[in-house]
Amino acid sequence: MSPDPFKPREIRVSREGPVLVVRLDRPERRNPLTFTSYAELRDLFRALRTCEDVKVVVLRGSGGHFCSGGDVREIIGPLTERDIRGLLAFTRLTGDVVVAMRRCPQPIVAAVEGVCVGAGAMLALAADIRFATPDARTAFLFVRVGLAGCDMGACALLPRVIGHGRAAELLYTGRVMTAEEGERWGFYNRLAPAERLHEEALAFARELAAGPTFAHGITKTQLHQEWAMGIEEAVEAEAQAQAICMATRDFRRAYEAFLERRRPVFEGD
Repeated sequence: MSPDPFKPREIRVSREGPVLVVRLDRPERRNPLTFTSYAELRDLFRALRTCEDVKVVVLRGSGGHFCSGGDVREIIGPLTERDIRGLLAFTRLTGDVVVAMRRCPQPIVAAVEGVCVGAGAMLALAADIRFATPDARTAFLFVRVGLAGCDMGACALLPRVIGHGRAAELLYTGRVMTAEEGERWGFYNRLAPAERLHEEALAFARELAAGPTFAHGITKTQLHQEWAMGIEEAVEAEAQAQAICMATRDFRRAYEAFLERRRPVFEGD
């Protein structure tokens, strides 16, 4: 996917070879989300479902912060004037961003630094892999503005990542989860110094992009779909998924590389 056909106003999109870097780009306000940026993120991740030349996505913020959540002036104020139909249209829009992120076949690596709260925390949670700086501050703030913690799929996603009790604590209180807690609880895969965060996230993304990307897409699909399956359904679904992967050229490339005692070069087909 070339960034040229997609010309967003509030997010920035660039290419690093097979890796697409998506940057929330309002650093003067710690990258808050607006009606426009929600729609741009939704449309971008939907478009990636049919984009074969993008193998991995890195999602990050600008100016030393990830995302400060929904913009108080541009979103919360106008929402107080909407009727229930307008409110539901908005909450469905925000949820559609998470659905689009989970459905796109490319692994998403979130690179989190500084503030990562509210809807911003949900963007990080919807990613597949999360790197963070030691000063990253993550909070699901919905309760602090008089709302429930069940926003954008939080009550489904967060317990699966860090466990029910820890998720309940964060969603009931809205308190900040430190980067150290996040790594210890499994929310963050690893911590990196601020000056190294983007490079490490990008290096990891490139490593994934060099792998069997068709198979990565299958892995992501199964990780998502098997939440709602019993063990027998999951085993059967994985049997079918793996059989499909065994029919790919990448599977044969790996076998031939093994015989020749070299590292396989995957092409994603």
